[in-house]
Amino acid sequence: MDASNELAVKNQTDTELLDKDDENSEKEKISAVDFKMITFSLAGKDYAIDIMKIKEIAKVGHFTYVPNVLPFVVGVYNLRGDIIPIIDFRLFFNIDVPAKKIDELENLLIVTVGEQTFGAVVDEIHSVVGIQKDTIQPPHPLFGDISIRYIYGVVESGRQLYILLDIDRIFSGKIDAEIAKPIKPVVLQQPSAAAPAGRSAANAVPSSSPANAASAAASSEASDKDYNFIVHDLQAIEEFYVSHINESWVKRRFAEWVKLCAGKTTQLQNKEKADEFLGPFWSKGSSSWWPRALADNIYKLLPDNVAKQIIVWNIGCGKGHETYSLACLLKKRYPEAKIRIYAHDKDLLNVSNAPLLSIEASFANDWYAPYVTHKANGEYTFTQEIKDSIMFEYHDCSNTNVLPMVDIIFARDVVSLLPQNVQDPLIDDFAEKLKGNGIVVLGENESLSARHGWEEKMIDSLFIYSKQ
Repeated sequence: MDASNELAVKNQTDTELLDKDDENSEKEKISAVDFKMITFSLAGKDYAIDIMKIKEIAKVGHFTYVPNVLPFVVGVYNLRGDIIPIIDFRLFFNIDVPAKKIDELENLLIVTVGEQTFGAVVDEIHSVVGIQKDTIQPPHPLFGDISIRYIYGVVESGRQLYILLDIDRIFSGKIDAEIAKPIKPVVLQQPSAAAPAGRSAANAVPSSSPANAASAAASSEASDKDYNFIVHDLQAIEEFYVSHINESWVKRRFAEWVKLCAGKTTQLQNKEKADEFLGPFWSKGSSSWWPRALADNIYKLLPDNVAKQIIVWNIGCGKGHETYSLACLLKKRYPEAKIRIYAHDKDLLNVSNAPLLSIEASFANDWYAPYVTHKANGEYTFTQEIKDSIMFEYHDCSNTNVLPMVDIIFARDVVSLLPQNVQDPLIDDFAEKLKGNGIVVLGENESLSARHGWEEKMIDSLFIYSKQ
């Protein structure tokens, strides 16, 4: 055998030996696995939790809203009869929450710390990874966007770097003085399935731990379970979302409801019961012609305005009764101005038929009289000037709203029918699109008083809101 052949054989033999060594080394690593972890991601970075702390994983559509809790407690969840508090890790660690579809499910890690069970919302859940425990490196602040005090260590597996979280430290109520110091403000979101990316409000988080705050939320749920069932049923049956917009009314109505039920179940077991509960909520004339008394009251809400054009955003115009009534009232209040109403609704049939709407004689001969005409077939319809002032459009206000600056936003009973993760962005949109002297009119039982930056004014029994 010549020298070149000997060299080739030697190289091949060396390669085979190296491959065998690598294979043996890999087998040794596998056999030496003494620590397993669940891996997941937050804002594109990889994290992990000791699998012994994980009870299960789940995908959940929504959580029951609990008022007056810290921002990262997004609600509670009924896990096969056990009410568990839900923490959004993204909010707790001050990480932006990505936008999601309304019906999109959340990824949930069910973790157990001591005798308490919690749910933790994350972006994505990946897989179970086995490692040798002695390969876990000490935590370092460069390895994460979160506080180092919540990191157990850093570990590499399969050329992937994972930040291993210290669940006991995150959820334990017995934390040391250093951890008990107030942490960096976190994103405040309305409790919901998710919120639009980048939309946040800074709120300092008190020194209490998530466990204490969440346990308080769970206790509140246990003591007021019937109320939370009502909140859940309203959303499930009526697509009515309880939030700061309507919570005050819902609580008052619940107190009345308990008395009405007189010891019987307060739960809304069907649509008939849900309709009965919500009956007093709806504003007068939101889907019908306005009697003179209501028209007079709304007329008083309209501020002085010498502009040549009055621009109005009417959200949830329905079949058009409210929109035409508003158009007539605006023409009466601002006779010299050109009225322009952008009437939006996501019911295509209603929007398509609204321009053809006629009005009953009993109303046509009342305060509507100057703004209607009598057709040859005996029907009453609105004058061309009134019709031309309205632009009925098929549009979902949860999407981008392209409008000029407006003088009036008329959105009665609409915000309450929007998911919580849509409500706040819409209110922000109100602030952006409303002129300095403009007003917002919500439903009779809706309020912006809990939102910073809005001033509430009562006129008779109705309220208007303007920017501070």
